[in-house]
Amino acid sequence: MTSRAMEQGLDAAEYILPLRWADDSGLPDLVAYLQRLATWIPVIVVDGSAPDLFARHREQFPPEVRHIRPDHPAGPGNDGGQHGNGKVAGVMTGIRAATAEILVIADDDVRYTRASLAAVVGHLGTADVVRPQNYFDPLPWHACWDTSRTLINRAWSADFPGTLALRRSALLATDGYEPVLFENLELIRTVTAAGGREKIVPDLFVARRPPRARHFLKQRVRQAYDDFAQPRRLAAELALLPAILGGTLLPRRARLTVFLSLVAAATAVAGIGRRRLNGTDVFPLRAVWFAPLWAMERAVCIWWAVAFRLAGGVPYAGARLRTAAHTEAELRRRHQGKLHAFRQQQTTRTAAATKERI
Repeated sequence: MTSRAMEQGLDAAEYILPLRWADDSGLPDLVAYLQRLATWIPVIVVDGSAPDLFARHREQFPPEVRHIRPDHPAGPGNDGGQHGNGKVAGVMTGIRAATAEILVIADDDVRYTRASLAAVVGHLGTADVVRPQNYFDPLPWHACWDTSRTLINRAWSADFPGTLALRRSALLATDGYEPVLFENLELIRTVTAAGGREKIVPDLFVARRPPRARHFLKQRVRQAYDDFAQPRRLAAELALLPAILGGTLLPRRARLTVFLSLVAAATAVAGIGRRRLNGTDVFPLRAVWFAPLWAMERAVCIWWAVAFRLAGGVPYAGARLRTAAHTEAELRRRHQGKLHAFRQQQTTRTAAATKERI
């Protein structure tokens, strides 16, 4: 598909931005982005912010943006409750409010260009859900630290971004997805369990704004808790701290060898992730040197996450979420075949409506 054809495809798509802010420090940047975005694609902002902030947003957002409340405002709950992860309520409200089959869902810190937006929409020609690659812009120290995690993910498989493109029918077929902690993974697994196809595009780069350093620090254990949804990764990370502590018991020379080997391994893996599929275009070399620090952080935080798991779940928005994401086997049990059946029903209804008009 040519770039011109891909950009024309934006006319048949919609953009959903779930939002829930406690303060408006990032409002000018978001408004500027929405002003650009609304000239490319219809935009729905599902805003679960407090009433005074909601009113301010409505006043400052471009008039072309459809600004609505979530059907089920976020509130205390657990992983089995409807309001566990408020972002899911925002996403599903946007999906039900949308009329286009082609949708782009993005966090409030994601910053598409017209070209990257057209590209992610274009990939839905051969998929039901598309996963691009985020990168931080700008890149303060804590964003460099978190980027090293992204690079390690890219070396082994793929990273999970703050944005996805998907076909609306792929989620309507399952009546949505569960409000668990790792909501993007849950969305992807739900779509594929129902019979949809995921397409990972690790060289389709989409910028995102970094969080403030304080928010970054608060996310360390929560991000580690996500790995309860990925057992092999969880097992590898749980082994890090015992290996480090075991190394401290070795003779001095052996201890130094072990620690230098761990540092070299983390750095080498991040370097592979950076070089993979044009990553050097957006990931600076300095992010690689943060990989040993991230590995040390995860070695500690994953055990902290275990403690939260034993206590009933990780704290989230005044409640506890126990489930990071459901297993693929569990979601297949619930949803297998639903997408095919849903699309068959749509085809039958369309044919019947056409026959009535004739």
